[in-house]
Amino acid sequence: MEEVNVMPAEPRRVVLAITGASGVQYALRLLEQLLHAGCHVYLLVSKPGQVVIGMDTDLKVPGRSADMERFFAEQFGPTAGRLEVLGMDEWTAPVASGSGAPDAMVICPCTTGTLAAVASGHCASLMERAADVVLKERKRLIVMPREMPFSEIHLENMLRLARMGAVIMPPNPGFYNHPTTVDDLVDFVVARVLDHLDVEQTLTPRWGLDGVEGGG
Repeated sequence: MEEVNVMPAEPRRVVLAITGASGVQYALRLLEQLLHAGCHVYLLVSKPGQVVIGMDTDLKVPGRSADMERFFAEQFGPTAGRLEVLGMDEWTAPVASGSGAPDAMVICPCTTGTLAAVASGHCASLMERAADVVLKERKRLIVMPREMPFSEIHLENMLRLARMGAVIMPPNPGFYNHPTTVDDLVDFVVARVLDHLDVEQTLTPRWGLDGVEGGG
């Protein structure tokens, strides 16, 4: 019988984009989980996103891409080349082209300005272009708008993206797991994102499967 060589599965390639909305804790936890799951992560952080990291956390994240890459490698352990921090004007990056399209992209948190740019196809930065590529190549785009209340403009932009196939996932934690810490609330949201990325996670119990009742 002829031997069949099975090629090992390549790691999932995921773009994680951090914009200037509050709620960067979700993104940092998601980054950690993606790296620990063996995903190849392309990280994009806008300048307002860097400002918000400094406001929302005690982290002093450097601005240069290479320095930021080393910083997160120190935070989350050796990444063995699985993390690439890209500049917003790095147009030669793989994610700028359909031939190098990632498996998925998450914009977390997503400002309403970024939401509008992606919904209109306005590609003024690599972040917006990467989202455009993900949509046109029919890959998974998860958008996590962190705003309240939503205006009619915000809702219309979310509807446009949803009709294009994007997943609109405001970071709204559930409480049926009886969270006791802020980390529990963050993990609830991150777990739902990982589920939609088809990345295995054990952050929170599953409703109806782990003795927990609730939904969302």
